[in-house]
Amino acid sequence: MILCCGEALIDMLPRGIGSNGTAFLPVAGGAVFNTAIALGRLGERAAFLSGISSDLFGEILMETLVASRVDASLCVRSPFPTTLAFVQFANGDASYTFYDENTAGRRLSEADLPKLPDEVAAIHFGAISLIPEPCGSAYESVMRRAQAHCVVSLDPNIRPGFINDEIAYRERLRRMIGMSDIIKVSEEDFLWLEGDVAFEMVARRWIDGGAAVVILTRGAEGATAITRDHRLFAKSEAITVVDTIGAGDTFNAGFLAGLRERGRLTKDQIHNLSQDDLHHALALGNGVAAITVSRAGANPPWRHEIMAACVPL
Repeated sequence: MILCCGEALIDMLPRGIGSNGTAFLPVAGGAVFNTAIALGRLGERAAFLSGISSDLFGEILMETLVASRVDASLCVRSPFPTTLAFVQFANGDASYTFYDENTAGRRLSEADLPKLPDEVAAIHFGAISLIPEPCGSAYESVMRRAQAHCVVSLDPNIRPGFINDEIAYRERLRRMIGMSDIIKVSEEDFLWLEGDVAFEMVARRWIDGGAAVVILTRGAEGATAITRDHRLFAKSEAITVVDTIGAGDTFNAGFLAGLRERGRLTKDQIHNLSQDDLHHALALGNGVAAITVSRAGANPPWRHEIMAACVPL
């Protein structure tokens, strides 16, 4: 089982209503939530851990998890409100304004954490859930407890406008990078983390610190994966982009599913990736992301859509 730990929220997507201006359409989302949804739709055994409100938006989130075949039994329900993310677009790229104070997701604490099932083999973390308290400490605690026996995947998916204490956040990311087997960063993430430094030099440093594979995604240009023994670039699928919501999140799902299909998503095997393993996982990640950006919002493809698009499975 692949467990995704992090935020679930409602993306408020702008929609024109003629001469009356713009309205906002509520759609289930959140970076780690999107990864869980994509894994479930790919046919993976997927579970999700987060703080979920009992309000009407929380019910939408839970219904979406169940409909996408994701185990939602680890979610911690509370009466606090759901996080809202109002989305703006510029040339297809999304920017976000978050309303997150005193929400169900943010208030998740270490005391709320359930016991993880024994069948969890890999855990994915990232995004805004790692920034505020107490939820940031709660997710870091899950990683610390699980790192010895689970493959740990991290996608920081940094939102600078959401960060109040940059020093504390950078320290958390440094600790979590040190506990991770798979680290994926976008160009924007990498620039914020490391500045104008060569990616391969930093990737080698992270690998020396314990990571098995480090990935840099460059949107339409493709993705580069580096391990101790290999360096591989994979081009993105050529496709008409509607918007980029969920692109990196669904890439993560495809990459994890690709490794699982090859029998490499285990603590014993994650450091033994071959070039073929990397190529398969990158191709699936790129293929899942390409379908997602071809339609509005974070709407990951189902397995049959991937097969119809001739993406490797």
